[in-house]
Amino acid sequence: MLQQTKSQALFEKAKTYFPGGVNSPVRAFKSVGGTPLFIERGDGAYLYDADGNRFIDFCNSWGPLILGHNNPHVRKAIIGAVEKGTSFGAPTALENELADLILSNHRYIEKIRFVSSGTEAAMSALRLARGVTGRSKIIKFDGCYHGHVDALLVQAGSGLATLGTSSSAGVPEAYARETIVLPLNDKDAIEAAVAKYKDEIACIAIEPIPANNGLLIQDIDFLRYLREVATREGIILLFDEVISGFRVGFEGAAGLYDIQPDVIAFGKIIGGGMPVGAYGASAEIMAHIAPEGNVYQAGTLSGNPVAMAAGAAQLRELLKPGFYSMMEEKTATLIHPIIAYAREKGYKFNIFSRGSIFWLAFSDQINIRKSNEIDPASMKYFTILHRALLERGIYLGPSGYEVGFVSAAHSDADIALAVSAFKEALDLAYNA
Repeated sequence: MLQQTKSQALFEKAKTYFPGGVNSPVRAFKSVGGTPLFIERGDGAYLYDADGNRFIDFCNSWGPLILGHNNPHVRKAIIGAVEKGTSFGAPTALENELADLILSNHRYIEKIRFVSSGTEAAMSALRLARGVTGRSKIIKFDGCYHGHVDALLVQAGSGLATLGTSSSAGVPEAYARETIVLPLNDKDAIEAAVAKYKDEIACIAIEPIPANNGLLIQDIDFLRYLREVATREGIILLFDEVISGFRVGFEGAAGLYDIQPDVIAFGKIIGGGMPVGAYGASAEIMAHIAPEGNVYQAGTLSGNPVAMAAGAAQLRELLKPGFYSMMEEKTATLIHPIIAYAREKGYKFNIFSRGSIFWLAFSDQINIRKSNEIDPASMKYFTILHRALLERGIYLGPSGYEVGFVSAAHSDADIALAVSAFKEALDLAYNA
C-alpha cells in the first residue's frame, strides 16, 4: 500500500491556500482520484515524494525534462547564472547564446522572441498573425490545446463552419466569436470555413503533433494541405510546438514533416525546466514585432538569464550526435513489449508514439486522429492503471488524456521495471 500520510496532510493544508489545493488543475488528481503526490525532489529518472516514496517518472514535468531531473549540465548552468543574479530587466549575452543555438540549428525560423510560458508564446503568435494580416478571426482544431489564452480556450460550435463558444467561465463570447473551431483531419471543414469567412481569417493554429488530448497523430497529407490553404488564402499558419518542439527532433514537427509554418510557438524543453516560451518566424514576419514594428509584446522576465542558461545547457546536449535516435530506441524498448503483452491477453489497448512522446489508448483502433474518437468511458481503465502503477513505483501524469515522456535519464533497468509494472497494471485494469 502506497504511504501518503505527508502528502495527504500537505494537500489538506494546500486547499486552504489555493483553489482546489493546486496551482494547475490537473495536479489535483481529480481524473484518477486519491491524493496528489507532493514531490520533494527529482534526480535522473526518479521522483521522490514527501513520504519518501520513489517513482520512475514518465511525466518529466509534462515534457521539459528531456534529460531527466537535476541533470548535472543544466544544474551547473543554473547555479552559475544565479550566482550572477536572477533578473535584470535588461539584455544579457545568455539570450544571444540560446537564440544562436536555436536559430543556427532550425531551418524553419530566422528570428525569435523569448517569453515566459507556452501560453504566452501562443498568445503573442496570434497577435502577430493578426497584426501581419490585418484580419481578426482564427481557426483552431478540436483536440488541440494552446494554453489558457482567451481566444483559444474555445470549443466547437454546432455546425461545420460555425464560430466557437467559450469553454471556460470568464471568456467573453465576443472573443469566442473570433475563433472557428474545426475537427482535425477534415479538409471539407477547412474549405467550408475559408469560404464562409473569406478574407477574415488571420491564422490557422494547430499542434502539428496534437499531444494535449491524447496523441492525435495527423496524416502528413492533412498538414501539407493546411500549408497549401494558408498560402492560397493569405493566412498565417501557426505550428504550436510547445510539446513537439525539440522533442521529436531538434527542428520539431516542422523538421520531421518538412513543412514550413509561418510562425512557430515554443516552450518547455528550451527552458531546461525553468519557465520559458518563445515564438519564431521569418525575419520579415518578426519585423512586425515592437520595437521594430507595431505589434506590441513585452515581458519583465522575458529572456530571464537563469532560464536562458538552463535552456542553452540542455540544448547543447540535444545537439550531440545520435541523441534523438537514442531517445526513439528507449521509447520503443518501453512501449513495444507492453503493446505485445496487451495483444497476447486480448486487451483493447494500444500505445501511440512520436519520438519520445507516448500515449496510452484503451482502444484497439490503429489510428486515433480526432478527439471524438476517444471513448470517455475508456478512462475507467486509466484510473485503475494509474493507481496500480503508483503502487509499483511508476509515475504518469494523472490524466488519461495526457501524454507521457521518456527521458535520456531512463536506463535499460528503469525501462525493464516499468514494462513489468505496466503488464501487472494492465491485468488489474482489464480484470477489475
